[in-house]
Amino acid sequence: MAMVVHIMSIELQNDLALARLMQLISPSLPIGGYSYSQGIEWAVDADWISTADDLYDWLEGLLNTNMRYLELPILQRMLEAWVEMDVDCLRHWNENLIASRETEELRLEETNRARAFSQLLVSLIPEARQVDPMLWRTQTACYSFACQRWNIEFDAAAYGFLWSWLENLVLSAVKIIPLGQTDGQKTIFKLASIIPDIVKQARDINDDDIGTSSMALAIASAQHETQYTRLFRS
Repeated sequence: MAMVVHIMSIELQNDLALARLMQLISPSLPIGGYSYSQGIEWAVDADWISTADDLYDWLEGLLNTNMRYLELPILQRMLEAWVEMDVDCLRHWNENLIASRETEELRLEETNRARAFSQLLVSLIPEARQVDPMLWRTQTACYSFACQRWNIEFDAAAYGFLWSWLENLVLSAVKIIPLGQTDGQKTIFKLASIIPDIVKQARDINDDDIGTSSMALAIASAQHETQYTRLFRS
């Protein structure tokens, strides 16, 4: 709730832009976000994550690395590239983002969700039919395209992007650990308080500083690829 209120406080061009943002970050968006745990399932099995505090530490670390130095700076550049229809820039950051996925599982998640997202965009936005499908190789490219067409500025888009990522992974952990719904909401509430700083700092990342390596995530994801029993996709 705190994050929704904060998003609503961000200056948007019109009320429709806010409504469109809510649609993009909704768990009901049919791109399969709910079906991935991004290594959390194996981390729980390996006893790396067993409590709400462990989950907080895991996600807080990713917010301050992957999200700050990779996801949001690339989102910002893709938004700008769609405004200018800079095809070379979009291709560059698509390839950069895919190359930054350190396991086959993470790369497949990226491309599978992008494929589902692009199919949705074609059905919702008429001009999307004119875009080269190769520019939609990542879900970030798809998300930024929708934000640009619906007049959603970077700050609002970034808040929405982080909120969707955070909610999906906390809900995954609630099922796997298992964690009570109240503890899950407390985790979201605490992590939401650091999101404004993450967004602010991400705006100032230079091109040469974009990128990060999260070894624990890479190990957990690689191990999850061959985990004997799984609830979530690999």
